[in-house]
Amino acid sequence: MRQINAASAPFFASPPDGFCETPLLTPRGALTVADADSVDQLPALLALSETDEDVVEITTQEALAMAPYLRPDRIFGAVYEANVMDINVSGMHQGYLKGIRQRGGTITTGEAVISLVHQAGVWEVKTKQQTYRAKTIINAAGAWAEEIGILAGAQRIGLVPMRRTGIIIDAPDGLNLAASPAVDFAASGAYIKPDAGKLMASPGDATPTTAQDVRPEELDIAHLAHWIETETLIPVRRISHSWAGLRSFVADEAPVVGFDSDVPNFLWLAAQGGYGIMMAPALAKCAAEIALKRLTSQVSFDVEAIAPTRQSISVPE
Repeated sequence: MRQINAASAPFFASPPDGFCETPLLTPRGALTVADADSVDQLPALLALSETDEDVVEITTQEALAMAPYLRPDRIFGAVYEANVMDINVSGMHQGYLKGIRQRGGTITTGEAVISLVHQAGVWEVKTKQQTYRAKTIINAAGAWAEEIGILAGAQRIGLVPMRRTGIIIDAPDGLNLAASPAVDFAASGAYIKPDAGKLMASPGDATPTTAQDVRPEELDIAHLAHWIETETLIPVRRISHSWAGLRSFVADEAPVVGFDSDVPNFLWLAAQGGYGIMMAPALAKCAAEIALKRLTSQVSFDVEAIAPTRQSISVPE
């Protein structure tokens, strides 16, 4: 994951001319805090730093200065990473969509695939509305990728969609959101970060489910609101918005990118977990080069480690 993210970093820092009108990155910083039961997790986090300056241990007082809504009695250790950035996800999406249209691509929505058949060197993709034909299929169907693979007769990769819940709440009075870092809680995997003038919070849940237009569970929202008021000084007076999303994983939690072993010209681009946005530039380039059969040494990560043929994602019959 880190190698692929690193390969994507130059794109975010300096996107192609005309890709977007505003920067894709904004400085944020990330603070990880630990309670008495989780403080022993911090050395491993510190060890992930590439250099001494990337990730540093800080005092409780320094952590409270960065995030004054934390409870002092719950902080037994803290780690700060200054060079963490917010990604302009909407701008990134719009940049890619604009690029597709400029190159003559067509974007069609609202058409569920009902069959995929390969014959005479061509894939035939049927929906209720019409039939599409192409030499190569790129299966980038997110949580539905396994279902698309089954329709095509491709190998099973054991993809599991997992629900994650989020809520938007008002920030405490006087909090400088522009200077506030994202805060991760080592004990639970929960996190809180500024979002459009408010705070976004998530329990960091990963509940296995089926591919669907997922909705947040009322009980999950209630538990999250209670956790916020227990673990922080933030009063949850109102939940502005709540939602749930699907993060899809295979057994080894690495992406699956490459041609299928059972059917021809069927390329997987799936299982990006919760890192799809960060990995997108590098994985998109990698997938395109594989699809065009011109993979070069410029790809700076192990392509075999994410191939659908790797042993670690084999699924029992």
